Amino acid sequence: MNHAVKFTLFPFLLIVMLLLAGCSVGDSDRGVELIREPGDTTADTDDGSESPSDGDDSLGDMDGQITLASAEDIEIFPPEHPLNRDISSDPVDPNSALILENIGLDTGLFCDFGSGTYEGSPIGIPYVVVGDGQKKVPVTFRGNNYDDNYGDESDPGPFPIPLDAPVEGNGEGDAHVISVDVHNRMLYELYNAAQVGDGWQASSAAVFDLKQVSFRTDGWTSADAAGLPIFPLLVRYPEIEKGEIDHPLRFTILRSKIYEGYVHPARHLVTGGTGPELLPFGGRLRLKADFDISGFSPTNQIILRALKRYGLMLADVGSDMFISGAPHEGWDNDDLRELGRVKVSDFEVIQLGKIKTR
Repeated sequence: MNHAVKFTLFPFLLIVMLLLAGCSVGDSDRGVELIREPGDTTADTDDGSESPSDGDDSLGDMDGQITLASAEDIEIFPPEHPLNRDISSDPVDPNSALILENIGLDTGLFCDFGSGTYEGSPIGIPYVVVGDGQKKVPVTFRGNNYDDNYGDESDPGPFPIPLDAPVEGNGEGDAHVISVDVHNRMLYELYNAAQVGDGWQASSAAVFDLKQVSFRTDGWTSADAAGLPIFPLLVRYPEIEKGEIDHPLRFTILRSKIYEGYVHPARHLVTGGTGPELLPFGGRLRLKADFDISGFSPTNQIILRALKRYGLMLADVGSDMFISGAPHEGWDNDDLRELGRVKVSDFEVIQLGKIKTR
């Protein structure tokens, strides 16, 4: 979940980086709060030149035809799934003003993804795309010094995740691993993961059938604290190339601003308060219809149109108004930073409905 500018290295270093390829999961006390500083946007460079990213479209290629962009050619959940719902006409929640003021009206959006690297890691949550030929490998659940073992709320392996699949943060922080099986339209996600031996270790794992309208067991976490899938909520560069984002975007706020509860389709909570100024997991913010996007780049206008139609969905604990996306060499980090001009005051909270608690 960070930021940088691009730089160029020798080809063999790019190959090494491609082969190597923040907030929390678990029970109600899960919620490791990773606080990023949006003001720091300096890339990792040795010579001041531009940096490569782990967003190569061929990553995860199984037969010379599957690329990262292949994930945009499948239907990600049926049209009636809540994550595909247009919320542009939904009513505003009665507590919208209180919630937005509590988050901070002058807080701007921050794109926690981009090109290049930050502190040695690609910027964003990476994913790999696979097909029928991908071997399934075992997943062992364990806790470590970062977070606990949530195997009792996880889907068991084996999973079709390549042993060289990219790990968020190169294994530091949330260390998410995501594999999208485009042939079978299945999604596999790990949290706090590490590749060990002939498989993976993780604190939790979740499987989502992208062909069905189905959800996690009520009260269960996923690879995200809210019990939601991660991949369908990421900003992905191949979507920009297609010209449209057709889903809500994953975002985070501080734990102190999150309600101890969740709204559909979220399935999990973290401990906290229950005041009217707090936003539960699954809650959505919608960019106001009259917000003028004409002064933004074509790329940012695609993102902003999605925020008017599908909104932001609270999915995890983290820094305020950080939007999650996948790393890709196509991102212009300076341009993405322009979205910081969009403030919390430019949003409204859509009607939350029933908030589920313990």
